[in-house]
Amino acid sequence: MNKRTLALLAALGATTIYGLSHTIAKEVMPTYIQGFGFVQVRLLGAAILFWLVSLFIPQQKIDRADLPKMLLCALFGMVINMLCFFKGIEFSTPINSAVLITITPILVFVFSAILIKERVFLPRVVGVIMGFIGALVLIVFGNEIRQDAPNIPLGNTLFVVNASSFAMYLVLVKSLSAKYTTVHLLKWLFLFGFIMALPISYPEFSEVAWSALPFEALWRFAFVVIGTTFMTYLLNVFALKQLKASTVGVFTYLQPLIGIAYAIVVGADALTVYKFGAGGVVLLGVYLVTKRYQTKI
Repeated sequence: MNKRTLALLAALGATTIYGLSHTIAKEVMPTYIQGFGFVQVRLLGAAILFWLVSLFIPQQKIDRADLPKMLLCALFGMVINMLCFFKGIEFSTPINSAVLITITPILVFVFSAILIKERVFLPRVVGVIMGFIGALVLIVFGNEIRQDAPNIPLGNTLFVVNASSFAMYLVLVKSLSAKYTTVHLLKWLFLFGFIMALPISYPEFSEVAWSALPFEALWRFAFVVIGTTFMTYLLNVFALKQLKASTVGVFTYLQPLIGIAYAIVVGADALTVYKFGAGGVVLLGVYLVTKRYQTKI
């Protein structure tokens, strides 16, 4: 199996885990932990795992000139991204999060065009507009009444910020992933992210009654730390070593299929007409953005 195939499988594995996590994470919030507190669990757990693994591989020195970009990657990829995702999950629904995260490849294209001058084509511009229209519909018309989703429009808005932040991270981390080993890069990014998020995440983290947590909460915590954080970031950075940032980003469009199917199977959410229609518009926008074209604007 060649490296490109392995990279594609890594990207697929990461997006599958992400798709499942929309519902798995939702089922412990806010009953056992609030969104910002969950971020501290995730960042601390992943930082410990990456630092432990780094002890068993050859060490690598970080170039001081790369520190500003690493701090930006930690800010966008670990702090803003996670804070908005988990608080969004607390306020909204698993299907909304699974659909809205698909605007990530659209935003990767936008940021790539601005920052690294990626070529711009008219159908891609149309795709960007469609993607944002679909996201806007979910935000504006998502004000359904649910006990486990107290503020769906706010939650959906946070998902858009989450997707924007992660898209920026994918663009910024590409050059670093080519220079450093995956584990050594991520051990520093998660350490920086943990320190940055601590003032925001600690108050909710300190409210958790850890000794009273049942097994159904503990295994979900473990899935989010080991699967959604440690494994997905490891797989994504590995994939970025062989693939373009926009190629890795496009795997995000599989998340609604996985996330919606799992949410419906376990009874955590229901598919409505407006969710189906808005989701379809978003996915069509993603298709237009990621399709290859010959004629430049």
